[in-house]
Amino acid sequence: MFAAVIVGYAEVSAASKPNIVFVLCDDLGYGDVHCLNPERGKIATPNVDKLAKAGMIFTDAHSGSSVCTPTRYGLMTGRYSWRTRLQRGVVQGYNPSLITEDRPTVASLLKTQGYHTAVIGKWHLDFEYQDPVSGTTLKRAKRKALPPVGSKIPDGPITRGFDYYHGFHHAGDMKAVIENDTVIAHDPEINMLPRLARKAVEYIDDRAAKAPGEPFFLYVPFSSPHTPIVPTKAWQGKSGLGAYADFVMQTDDAFGHILDALDRHGLSENTLVIFSSDNGCSKAAGIGKLQAQGHYPSAIFRGSKADIWDGGHRIPFVVRWPGEVAAGSTNDQLICLTDLMATCVDLLDIAMPENAGQDSVSFLSALKGRPIVSTRAGVIHHSISGHFAYRLGKWKLLLAKGSGGWSAPKENQVPKGSPAAQLYDLEKDPGETTNLYESRPKVVERLLKQLESDIRRGRSTDGDAEKNDVDDIVLWKSGKES
Repeated sequence: MFAAVIVGYAEVSAASKPNIVFVLCDDLGYGDVHCLNPERGKIATPNVDKLAKAGMIFTDAHSGSSVCTPTRYGLMTGRYSWRTRLQRGVVQGYNPSLITEDRPTVASLLKTQGYHTAVIGKWHLDFEYQDPVSGTTLKRAKRKALPPVGSKIPDGPITRGFDYYHGFHHAGDMKAVIENDTVIAHDPEINMLPRLARKAVEYIDDRAAKAPGEPFFLYVPFSSPHTPIVPTKAWQGKSGLGAYADFVMQTDDAFGHILDALDRHGLSENTLVIFSSDNGCSKAAGIGKLQAQGHYPSAIFRGSKADIWDGGHRIPFVVRWPGEVAAGSTNDQLICLTDLMATCVDLLDIAMPENAGQDSVSFLSALKGRPIVSTRAGVIHHSISGHFAYRLGKWKLLLAKGSGGWSAPKENQVPKGSPAAQLYDLEKDPGETTNLYESRPKVVERLLKQLESDIRRGRSTDGDAEKNDVDDIVLWKSGKES
């Protein structure tokens, strides 16, 4: 009888844990989602719009960086990527994992709580390839050479908390399809988005059939609408705005298939669904041409992918959780993708693992319509070139003279004699047009002091100070002098 009581309790506990589905688009701008940009957006995104009507839109959500790799590191670990060896840019594969073996991830955390975990899509956090016979670590033979079919991966996602992996490393190696720890095929890039949508649906089908009482975490980092911009024939010309807009529409449709699978198995009511992006829209989308047609991928915000301005890192973030999140609601509280780790800890009412979540704050209370209780003063932004910015309340301090990225003016294009940095009041000036750096020195001093402290302490939340992985984090990439 005692055993029966224990089993029954375990079943109730498992059933009370929501499934978590996190879909992360690649280079999808804030303004590319129609419900976020109804006046200046011309691309139809009916499935994300439907999610928003049933859930909550966060209007002040940010990625941990304005490019791919560092954002993904922060999402998985709850820690800013510039605390690692990666001080700028992105990784290219054929190197040891950026996530060290001893560092907890969202997946490993959830796995300890009875979740089955899967990642279907783009990893882009480095891993190595080994010859399947000799075990020799492979080096890239030439710049665009693919890892051979059969290559083994000793430090991929299934060694970082995931039970299942199907996808690819990054866009340059997208043809190399990986399952778990093995390269299984070489397949043209145009097939990747349909493949990921199909595999995500198959995963949901499989969990519903084989383990209906077991909660799951499904992380789907899409390949799109990042380059190569390759909408399939069925989607070519659909938008009337060009290939990029077609690809965005196909991405929205792929997301819709995942939502349909949850509905089909009766899983929607107990599933927390999050739809987001890793950074802003890329210039490869042809932003100027899109704007000429009335579509603004960054909405009202300045800049785009790679930049330190908000267009580089302010992202779509839409959440649905029936019965917990009010339908059709909007939230203007400041959050970051690094916050997933602490939110999962809060959701499950457990302790943060040791050596985890140094820059993560739970937004669970925001989902319930309450203020976020945070020990983090503000959010740190980072550009492709490693330029820092600090957001505290309405203020944003940028330690860059220009975009810090790909937009004009780049750092070497800023006129001589310009201010050494930028300060904006985002309440009055969300487009970051009026630089207050020289006229508000006390605000600059306060934000700079907090940024320096958050970097030096190895964490931006309360807790014992920790060491960054590197000692030489350069704060002023362009120098203080104009």
